[in-house]
Amino acid sequence: MKKYIYVLILSFGIVSCNDMLNSKEDIYLTDTMLDTQYKQLFSFGYKAYSNVINGFSAIDGNLFATVSDEAQYVTTVSDAQRFNEGSWNKFYNPNDFYTKGYQGIHDANFFLEYSIDYINRLALNRDTVSTDNKRLYKDDILDIQRLRAEVRVLRCYYYLELIKRYGAVPLITKTAISVEEANLPREPVDKIVDFIGDEIDSSMVDLVSSWTVVGMPTKDGRVNQGVAMAIKARTLLYAASPLFNPTNDKGKWQRAAASYYDLIKSGTYDLSSNYQSLFTGNITTSVAKEVIWAVRMGATNDFERKNYPIATPGGNTGICPSQNLVSAYERKTSNTNPYSGLDPRFAMSIVYNSATWTGRTMQIWAGGTDDPATKNASRTGYYLKKFLNDNLNLVNDAKMNRNWIIFRYADILLGYAEAMNEAYGPDNNNDNILTAREALNKVRNRTGVAMPLVTVDIAPDYQSLKYKIKHERRIELAFEDYRYWDLCRWKDAGILLNQPLLGMKVIKNSDGSFTYNEFQVAVRKFEAPKMFLFPIPQSEIIKTNGVVTQNPEW
Repeated sequence: MKKYIYVLILSFGIVSCNDMLNSKEDIYLTDTMLDTQYKQLFSFGYKAYSNVINGFSAIDGNLFATVSDEAQYVTTVSDAQRFNEGSWNKFYNPNDFYTKGYQGIHDANFFLEYSIDYINRLALNRDTVSTDNKRLYKDDILDIQRLRAEVRVLRCYYYLELIKRYGAVPLITKTAISVEEANLPREPVDKIVDFIGDEIDSSMVDLVSSWTVVGMPTKDGRVNQGVAMAIKARTLLYAASPLFNPTNDKGKWQRAAASYYDLIKSGTYDLSSNYQSLFTGNITTSVAKEVIWAVRMGATNDFERKNYPIATPGGNTGICPSQNLVSAYERKTSNTNPYSGLDPRFAMSIVYNSATWTGRTMQIWAGGTDDPATKNASRTGYYLKKFLNDNLNLVNDAKMNRNWIIFRYADILLGYAEAMNEAYGPDNNNDNILTAREALNKVRNRTGVAMPLVTVDIAPDYQSLKYKIKHERRIELAFEDYRYWDLCRWKDAGILLNQPLLGMKVIKNSDGSFTYNEFQVAVRKFEAPKMFLFPIPQSEIIKTNGVVTQNPEW
């Protein structure tokens, strides 16, 4: 029998080798042994999911929003602070994903190699003569083929996350059995993008359209066709963006638009009618048609403990939304109160002075319950609301199911709008059912939000609609781990991430009214173009004897 070497690539080196299967010849495998290996096989396949990113703990055990212009972390001594002051480097990166990404890729490669040989041995050793056994054999093969397709897509997901951060990276498609096989040079981004596209296209036939549709709703959260199409579309959007498309090749934007359109025209997904509840509780693809892929976390209150206001029993503040973001919310109706009449998504995402939250009225003013001078009170005058369940009794350790959404339909519509606008302009649908403008307006016009449509009078041309699309991504996708990466791929980070982080100081007057004054919370530093991409960890360059090279200026 062929022996499998389980090689864990941590730094393109050989860490450990273990014989994973029984050493007897295939012909002598018993049914019990096959069943044991079948279970072991699936455990290897599921292991490929273990490094999928949970955005709730991206940095400092909290959201990555604190390293963009969306928010400030409550504690000054933090990884986010190092990131924001520009003191991260090739020796220390608080958001380094290099090793974890390649661990995920290795787990995928190992399973794909192991499973194909197992399928061959299963055919040799399983009784397929009787009707029942033949049916069981077909079911087993179908399950394995589905999981193989899922794992191929997961490998593409890890490569997307790697190129998003590092640009060109080594393309590894098999487990290594020697140092030479492990130490591969970086491949151009376009080559990896092509690999992702080809892998996903060839995997689609073996993926389920929906786990609920095939009668397996408990498997919701595993990769399906929608997830695969979303990964491909986002990959092509990044490849078409200025960071990776300096000549503005329109063909790349056209490919991205077509990929997004494949998902839109499938008709599988739709916008939720309740923006706020989309991010709380047990929201899965079987509950909300907007959700394409989410990481299931089970019942927990960790995020509430980290981000409820410090004055709320059990809370520790955590994420402090910025005035920079608050100022970006459009005013839907005129009002003298700074927080009335704003885009409804503001009040669904951010807690402000006099808002009702955790069963009380917020007093974010000197002498109030939420006095900013209090230790660990908000540094910006705002608290996070998005993702948080209201009135969760932390004293009694109450918990709710939580899921981190990786892909949702609003993101697909906005990606499509961006790619279509770049490829064809605002109002040319290229024989599709939606123009760039129409896709943008679908997001703005969702039930419960109903923001004014972006008409031709408001944004008559490509450039003005481009600005509106960027703005809509900032609002619709706030705190969801998009903003930093968007600013880098657009090459806008050099300007926007060098601006001071602002907050709002509230003064309560003797007559009970309030005075609001913006103030500077922190200074940010972003070195462009150096920081558009992360540095390759220096340890990798050393371990590969320079085969893997460093990104410019690092």
